[in-house]
Amino acid sequence: MATSELDPATSPLALFGAELRRLREERGVTQKAIADYTHVSKSLVSQIENAKRTPQWDFTEQAERLLRLNGELLRLLPLVIKSGPTWFQQWPKIEAVAHNLRTWQPLVVPGLLQTRDYARAILRGQPGISQERVDEAAEARLARQVVFDRPEPPMYAAVIDEGVLQRPIGGAEVMREQLGHLSKLLAHPCITLQIVPMAVVPTIGLLGGFVIAQQPQGPDTVYLDSAADGEVTDREDRVRTVSLRFDAIRSYARPVNETADAIREKMVMYEGS
Repeated sequence: MATSELDPATSPLALFGAELRRLREERGVTQKAIADYTHVSKSLVSQIENAKRTPQWDFTEQAERLLRLNGELLRLLPLVIKSGPTWFQQWPKIEAVAHNLRTWQPLVVPGLLQTRDYARAILRGQPGISQERVDEAAEARLARQVVFDRPEPPMYAAVIDEGVLQRPIGGAEVMREQLGHLSKLLAHPCITLQIVPMAVVPTIGLLGGFVIAQQPQGPDTVYLDSAADGEVTDREDRVRTVSLRFDAIRSYARPVNETADAIREKMVMYEGS
């Protein structure tokens, strides 16, 4: 039976489905082979290819491995998976094309550096959230991390408060994994991580976390955390203010070459727990 035509221009989900089918057929791989390899049903593979089901991170990662791809499908995930409330949904698109990202986080590990279990533990704390929504939002967060798999990944500078490393989000096991993940990321040529000691956190840093994105084309844009709705804006005065704030906070951070030692010091807290 002939497969139905899917217009990839109708939605990100349709684009993903069309690309999965195209790449699979180019390599002579059947839907059943993908289903067997990824431990899902053949029906689910068909539904994903026809834009009737949303692919998840694990499925896409395994499909890429089977098809011997180099991020062709993973790079589409941030546009496909629901990424949060309406005001936030433009941010992954900005993040995906940025050539420079700078972030300050006083309370939690930045989203692009989080492990799956750490992300789930944070999301689980939202009042009234269902487990399904936790899993969906966590997958969306991990999908955004494919920016580091681009042929030319962004330069990423993260500055975090020392308290982030000792706040036991999710418990000891989750924190051991998260801190270990941060240690590994220090080797990435495009990622810089610095720690601001708790004793010297500037008051300006207590106003909340933010991310600054510089794009090859278009204005710089910032994402600002808040207790209710966050804010994504490219207003020149707002971007300038946040950029100055980042530079001020970063001046208090420990040197980059001391980051690994700072993480190891905190990992001791979770050993044997």
